[in-house]
Amino acid sequence: MNNNKSIRYELLDNLRGFSIFSMILYHAIWDCVFIFEQDWPFFRSDLAYIWQQSICWVFILVSGFCWSLGRKHLKRGLLVFGCGLLVTAVTVIFMPKQIIVFGILTLIGSSILLMIPLDKLLRKVSPIIGTIGSFILFLITRNVNEHYLGFENLNLLKLPDFLYQNYFTAFLGFPSENFVSYDYFSLLPWFFLFVTGYFLYHLIINSSAKKVLTCGSIKPLSWVGRNSLLIYLIHQPIIYFLLYLIFSIIK
Repeated sequence: MNNNKSIRYELLDNLRGFSIFSMILYHAIWDCVFIFEQDWPFFRSDLAYIWQQSICWVFILVSGFCWSLGRKHLKRGLLVFGCGLLVTAVTVIFMPKQIIVFGILTLIGSSILLMIPLDKLLRKVSPIIGTIGSFILFLITRNVNEHYLGFENLNLLKLPDFLYQNYFTAFLGFPSENFVSYDYFSLLPWFFLFVTGYFLYHLIINSSAKKVLTCGSIKPLSWVGRNSLLIYLIHQPIIYFLLYLIFSIIK
């Protein structure tokens, strides 16, 4: 039995909770700008983009890190994937102008499931090589959604157009021209970031750095981190309802 799995690493809950709080604030501002048509130039700036990226990077990395701490991977993966489908269904019915297809829950659920057959193979890879290698692959494939290999403004190689065909290719990372999603996290590049978190676990867990994982609980963050899936599912309807009341009163 792996004793590491019986230990609660509070830092992970704190990080996940912090990301959820940051995400809630980001989505509240997003709703103000894009749904309630408030003019806030900052939200279209590079700094706002970095903020948005920091939320998803941390969340995906921590999810990959925690994979080895879990036990019922099939059940968990199907649950998270199913919640992703639920989010898609709700947006199709109630928010067709802000539809979400292949959002972050679909990505994380898919990644959890993919790691089930890959775990034994990846355990043969040195954690430090795996961490560096998977992160480099993430950086190289960061722009595949835009038809390029490369990272952000650095495009290294244009990918052939025939890769970008339909919803299945969009799920992989190659969306067609008519594909639309307001929260899009395809397998490429993001699965490589999840795998980076997986290798980080194996790199840290058997080193002296493991002590930092038990640095202590910050109660509000820890509680939110432990209930992150439920909070993710309910936060947007609550935010929308509150903002609707606020802007109705203001008008």
